[in-house]
Amino acid sequence: MNKNASETYHLRPLHKADIATVSGWFESPDDLSLFDRTMRVPVNHEAVEKSLLEASGIDGAIGKCWFAIEAGRDSLCGIVGLENINSINGDAILALFVDDAVRNKGIGIRASALVLDMAFNQLRLNRVSSFYRTDNEASRKLTTATGFRKEGCLRKAWFSGGKYVDMICVGLLHSEWAKHRQELARGLSAGTLVKFGHKSSGGWFWPPID
Repeated sequence: MNKNASETYHLRPLHKADIATVSGWFESPDDLSLFDRTMRVPVNHEAVEKSLLEASGIDGAIGKCWFAIEAGRDSLCGIVGLENINSINGDAILALFVDDAVRNKGIGIRASALVLDMAFNQLRLNRVSSFYRTDNEASRKLTTATGFRKEGCLRKAWFSGGKYVDMICVGLLHSEWAKHRQELARGLSAGTLVKFGHKSSGGWFWPPID
């Protein structure tokens, strides 16, 4: 993480105009197979469009809540969101993708923390889960830093690159996040900020400022 950076990034709903950029990201089989357990080869524009329309809720799909991460207006640098939102059980799955050009700047952890605030304080969820390949060190570090606890290992459950690898399941409860978020905020430089929208977002930004 670059603690000397002084940059603000914004979360906003996904737009149809984002499709071309996301399609470009997923031309890399390696990145695609780290992000999505079900996809192994790059897909065409129409397939990405269908997936984004579902994720954005434009086509009426429920149980999904995704946001674009922008470095500036119309400058997409990542996506973050919740999948499988279940209002009965109060849970969902957190997922994140950050463009290779802006990784290791602390964007992902701040965007994830902001979505966790939304999950627990707006959607009234009680837990959020996440899954990653055992060889995905970046996801392990991010989920650990945001307070997720390892809950299990699905042996040889993720196939990629001609081999099976273990899949790690982690979870975070509302009560755990309430205790952990202050510690996390104290450890993050305020030089890099992620907030909802380009205008005033009230208290919806990370790290929070006391």
